[in-house]
Amino acid sequence: MNFGDALVHLDEHINLEATLDGPKAGAVHGLSLDRMRGIVEVLGDPQASAPVIHVTGTNGKGSTSRIITALLGAHGLTVGTYASPHLESITERIRRNAESISEEDFGDIMGEIAALEPMFPDRPSYFDLLTAAAFAWFAREAVEVMVLEVGMLGRFDSTNVASADVAVITNVGRDHTDFRGDWRRAIAEEKAGIIEDRSAVVIGETDPELIEVFRAEGGSVHWVRDEHFGVRSSLVALGGRHADLYTPGSRLEELYLPLHGAHQVDNASIAVAAVEAFFGRPLDRDVVQEALRSVEIPGRFEVVDRAPLIVLDMAHNPDGTEAVADTYASEFHPEGGLTLIVGMLGGRDLDDTLAPLLALHPRRVICTRADSPRAVPAADVAAAVARGLGDHVAEVRTTDDVDAAVRKAVDLLADDEALLVTGSTYVVGEARSTLRSLGFNARR
Repeated sequence: MNFGDALVHLDEHINLEATLDGPKAGAVHGLSLDRMRGIVEVLGDPQASAPVIHVTGTNGKGSTSRIITALLGAHGLTVGTYASPHLESITERIRRNAESISEEDFGDIMGEIAALEPMFPDRPSYFDLLTAAAFAWFAREAVEVMVLEVGMLGRFDSTNVASADVAVITNVGRDHTDFRGDWRRAIAEEKAGIIEDRSAVVIGETDPELIEVFRAEGGSVHWVRDEHFGVRSSLVALGGRHADLYTPGSRLEELYLPLHGAHQVDNASIAVAAVEAFFGRPLDRDVVQEALRSVEIPGRFEVVDRAPLIVLDMAHNPDGTEAVADTYASEFHPEGGLTLIVGMLGGRDLDDTLAPLLALHPRRVICTRADSPRAVPAADVAAAVARGLGDHVAEVRTTDDVDAAVRKAVDLLADDEALLVTGSTYVVGEARSTLRSLGFNARR
């Protein structure tokens, strides 16, 4: 099977990422891992071919997973990393160290799985097939450790057929919930489902009530941020942050992280704790620094130009937009005005999600539509923008074409102005492609 055939085959299966019917915390009745267990059994249980660091959380799990991968690689290990969603190519989801699976290998592994599909107990979903492909490829490549990022919630996520040596929870925030009842606890209970009795558990969430939810699920040891590990200092530096971190075993001082935002230092502290728990010993400061310097996270406050300032960030829920707005306000001070390009998926509160961005007082907002069946129409985003602007006067435009939105924004920008492209991963991914075609530094 070639790459194109593999994509066609995937699209013949239900894709919950492209619907509004995905599981929500507090509404997961009837879900089961039986189908996925049947799939990996037919494949020979490739998910058990290497130790596992399993990462869940409302925000930050993608960044944390990439930093974990860099840390493990700096220690000489071959690392298989599975993440979702992707920005531009589905191959980004399955990586060996920092390199995506090739299109040829992707087609080969999907073809092998497709040939076995008649033996599966039930018809797999799109995400089931991708997860199975990741496990099968990692086993074929003989990776020495797997870093698995949960797709949604945790307990019934397809990745949870793997057994976590280290279970990581970055945080609990406002996503994948119907906001009914004690929704924060409901989210925590579903994320806690990745914890095994033998797992070392690294908890980035700091709410005491939610920490108890994770402790109650099991685990051999529990490390909690701001208690057992965390950040002693975090300062803005050229192109990133300087930070001092601590873990149960060490103090790691004067580290440089080439990522923007104080929240990324928190993610780095979680990643360092996870890798220390994995090895069962303190980490060498110089090895940690080598790893951190190598980290690149496309689409996470990614600066693709500075005159004008052009930034991409996949902030798709209220906690995400608050983080990107705080980072912009604290680390960047362009003299000219700010243009926003924003497009959102359904299932979130638009007003709450947009509020931190509109508090930056943009001079121009271009509302667009993500390339997804779940996308909110540009006109609806614009209506929410108008509500959120209040007395602030801004030019508001709409287009359902992300490419057109980016090209128009770039044409309008002066060198002392800024452009922030944010919202759905689909919007940021398409914007990266357009900016690259225009000669900006949005690297693959």
